[in-house]
Amino acid sequence: MHALKIVFAGTPPFAAQHLETLLNTSHEVIGVYTQPDRVAGRGKQLQQSAVKSVAIMHGLPVFQPASLRSPEEQQILAALNPDVMIVVAYGLLLPQEVLDIPKFGCINVHASLLPRWRGAAPIERALLAGDRETGVTIMQMDKGLDTGAMLYKLSVDISDIDDRQTLEDKLAAVGRVGLVHCLENLEAMRSNAQTQDDSLSTYARKLEKSESLIDWSQNASSVNRRIRGGIGRTPAYSFLQGERIRLLHAQPHTTPTNLSPGTIVQASKECLSIACLDSILDVTMLQMPGKNALHISEILNSRRELFAAGQRFTDTEAPAT
Repeated sequence: MHALKIVFAGTPPFAAQHLETLLNTSHEVIGVYTQPDRVAGRGKQLQQSAVKSVAIMHGLPVFQPASLRSPEEQQILAALNPDVMIVVAYGLLLPQEVLDIPKFGCINVHASLLPRWRGAAPIERALLAGDRETGVTIMQMDKGLDTGAMLYKLSVDISDIDDRQTLEDKLAAVGRVGLVHCLENLEAMRSNAQTQDDSLSTYARKLEKSESLIDWSQNASSVNRRIRGGIGRTPAYSFLQGERIRLLHAQPHTTPTNLSPGTIVQASKECLSIACLDSILDVTMLQMPGKNALHISEILNSRRELFAAGQRFTDTEAPAT
């Protein structure tokens, strides 16, 4: 395939990695779209996206419309005269008028094996569901939500220790390779695109903050998936004597227990053992309110009484009775 003029659209670090890869090919990135800067962090400072940071570093034109539905914004995009628009975790739906602008349409890199996990949070939902496999699908976009014809799919295994960040890294690695392969063979890929089977689709809705609250009445493996799925974005948490504590790393095992779910079985320098449904979760990394994440051994140096055996984690700020 000859060198293509590409407009790139994306926002988070996952997308930024794909943009960096494109900049190391013979193709020309002529413009970058990303979401508007957002207020974030404790200081409530305006922060630019990871994609914008990469674009500025390489001197690329950056566009940050709140929407692409207005004729004015569509005219700006059309004036760039792109051969193709590459979309990776952009966060905005593209109307048909935008999909029709590039010569070869809009190509999306999606972090799941479509039609499973269409939607905003495919990595988290795969982990929470206990999937053993996921992957990347590169598709020709249509006006639906991740419903376009599939150009290329690459699979990755999900290990028992993968969390949201490690799995995202795996998917970014194969996605970047797959994207370059598709661009080098774009016309052939488009000619052989496969229609998705809608009857097999599942929806990966964005995680709500309420889902981060741990339900100790589940078994230890389910609770651990909640912890793994929240790493780096929606940390799992629970309450202990009214304190909101984040749980960041754990290991489930099937040792039976008759203790009430959420009860601390024992606390040692190795781990904090907590009763779940017919099983126990060994937690090694915690984050106390307003503090940095620490290993349980460090926290016990100053808060041993809080984590004494018999204390119970709850789903409310009210201390367990």
